Amino acid sequence: MPPSLHALLVEEIQAERLIAMATLLAGPGSGAKMLIWPERQTGSLGDGGLDAEVLQVATAALARQQSERFTFRQGESEWDVFVDVHPPPPQLVIVGAVHIAIPLVTFAKTLGFRTIVVDARRAFATQERFAHADRLLIGWPADILADLNLNESTCLVTLTHDEKLDNPALLLAINSPVRYIGALGSRRTHTARVAALQEEGATDAQLARIHAPIGLELGGRRPEEIAVAVIAQIVQVINEKKMVG
Repeated sequence: MPPSLHALLVEEIQAERLIAMATLLAGPGSGAKMLIWPERQTGSLGDGGLDAEVLQVATAALARQQSERFTFRQGESEWDVFVDVHPPPPQLVIVGAVHIAIPLVTFAKTLGFRTIVVDARRAFATQERFAHADRLLIGWPADILADLNLNESTCLVTLTHDEKLDNPALLLAINSPVRYIGALGSRRTHTARVAALQEEGATDAQLARIHAPIGLELGGRRPEEIAVAVIAQIVQVINEKKMVG
């Protein structure tokens, strides 16, 4: 691999940006490599037609966040290409240091998520309640989220029931590439939320990304039961995305 491509790959992985390395395993030009992001690429596998085909399948592989090997044929030429996807580490951002958030952090960490709890209310966002979270950030969610890396491996949930806290956070989320967005509240609450977000310029496609009412229908009412429903829906959505394409 050219040193520049290798250095760039390492830099992007360390910066927690979604990226893939396409390597030509067999065929004319064997050993050539190309770096691919969701919206751009650098390098070449040595054939313009092959590059175009690889970019198409690599874009789908990036969306699934799964590495895969492909075979391409053009005339008498045949190439084997491995698309090695490097997703950012999974993280769950929880807006609202409420009772549900406490078991939700526990469940998420068990599944390997980095957990970040955000709330402006110091009475709720205490170290005693969230010592098990990876980060506890106190301040207005919209201000804090603007400085976080809301990437393709991020899941975000809003739990406060306070539109001043939830809605600005949701507006940021729907304008980012996050993998899952969920919002606690009744259908009536969500209808009002949608209207408010539309006034802020949210499109129908963006609003459709929000899972609300949040969580799978498990019939639970206790905080722990609601947290189970939320984490179950997150797992479901992530696995469904892996199957797309």
